[in-house]
Amino acid sequence: MKKKGVLLVNLGTPDSTAVSDVRKYLREFLMDKRVIDIPAFPRWLLVNGIIAPFRAPKSAKEYRKLFDERGSPLKYYTEDITDLLSRKLSEEYSVKFAMRYQSPSLDSVLEEFKKERVASIHVIPLFPQYASATTGSVIDRVMEITMKWQVIPEIKFTSQFLEEELFIDTIVDQGKQMMENGPYDHYVFSYHGLPERQIRKASYGKYCKLGKCCSTLNEHNRYCYRAQCFETTRLVAAKLGIDEKDYTVCFQSRLGKDPWVQPYTEDVLKSLAKEGKTKVLAFSPAFVSDCLETTIEVGEEYQEEFLEAGGEKWDLVPSLNAESKWVDCLEKMVLAS
Repeated sequence: MKKKGVLLVNLGTPDSTAVSDVRKYLREFLMDKRVIDIPAFPRWLLVNGIIAPFRAPKSAKEYRKLFDERGSPLKYYTEDITDLLSRKLSEEYSVKFAMRYQSPSLDSVLEEFKKERVASIHVIPLFPQYASATTGSVIDRVMEITMKWQVIPEIKFTSQFLEEELFIDTIVDQGKQMMENGPYDHYVFSYHGLPERQIRKASYGKYCKLGKCCSTLNEHNRYCYRAQCFETTRLVAAKLGIDEKDYTVCFQSRLGKDPWVQPYTEDVLKSLAKEGKTKVLAFSPAFVSDCLETTIEVGEEYQEEFLEAGGEKWDLVPSLNAESKWVDCLEKMVLAS
């Protein structure tokens, strides 16, 4: 019997903290037309002439804070859940992982599936909320690779899983553990940002106004990244018993001068400190693995900014990493396909 392939795909990470490896990663990542959605030649000039050369040394220093004896948490936690999921599933399944950028590459892992002659491939991009720059990019690349095959097996994509109960429950469990360190005055849900133009591009019938239209997730905005982030927060907050007035949804990691989805996390934390909200617990529900954007940006840089603004306490809820309930969630998604 031919096996069923299961492919978990995370964003990616430099192979090491060396400036050359960080520069290589940034170039591959930022040259993706779905990440920086401008024409190819201006994108090439921007990435190779400005961003990668000047940002790589600074980013390398940040990655040195993140990497430990096992390397990059984003990579080894993805490897861990792949191993745990493989153990839970029967021998009927071949479970592998790849990175959208760097190693192990999608090309090499898909080639392994091809050699195994799997009957099908279920691709699960590890991004709870759909965005063209993340899930869309993974789907795009998988299709680009497999379209060249003489025999293309059945391929299924999980485009979003923010409403999966076990996904929400894992965040809730992590939150409850951290809330024991409270009490907290306020809760911040910080998601990776996107340029506003990308949100509008994904809008059907010009429904998206980047405002109150995100207050519900419905058939008109199901693939609106901002609306999905608000929905994720509502689901988590409801299970944690956090009132709407006690939390704020915001967005981090801006790049360039164009407007990105708001409110910006750095603005929110300063406002909270001025309002007397001095003890804050932060969540990062757009990421399933600890990474630069969670551990360093939210956990350290925002903590420093919050304390400088007058805050007293800023804690970060860990990502799902290799929590058993998160692996159960993945198993459920596979078996439901």
